[in-house]
Amino acid sequence: MLSFRRSSADERLRRRALRKLYKVFLRKDSSEARGLRLLRGWLSPEQRAQFNEKNYFDVVGGHTGKRYRIHYGTNTNVVELDGAGRQVVGLCFLPLGDLVAGDIMLAQKIALETDEKAALAVAKSFLLPPDFRRFLTARRPEAPAERRPGPFETWVGWH
Repeated sequence: MLSFRRSSADERLRRRALRKLYKVFLRKDSSEARGLRLLRGWLSPEQRAQFNEKNYFDVVGGHTGKRYRIHYGTNTNVVELDGAGRQVVGLCFLPLGDLVAGDIMLAQKIALETDEKAALAVAKSFLLPPDFRRFLTARRPEAPAERRPGPFETWVGWH
């Protein structure tokens, strides 16, 4: 026969605090979070602000000087822009491997800025529908807000 005992209020608070701590740790150390931290470290201040605000950032090709917009996502997320900033054609190219969005976007950024010709040689182009933004359904996790850590978050070195 199973017997259950009531836990005291202190035990319940302790378990609740441990669950919160565990969730904070997982959220901070997930592969997606690490990928986005790495990407943000490579973005210029202008690109970082644009990415935080609009969920995409622009890069300039290293050979032609064309502008490209990299949307958050893992495929069909690169768009070539014309001189007026209008979307011309979509591009799909990504590194091999099972990578998170931040890592893929960083590889796309580096490829376009340093070896644009090679990136375009392997990219598959596609025509953009008029409502292209609607097809970008992947949403990135929100950037962690600048705030003071709670009492349990300081235990795992929250910064």
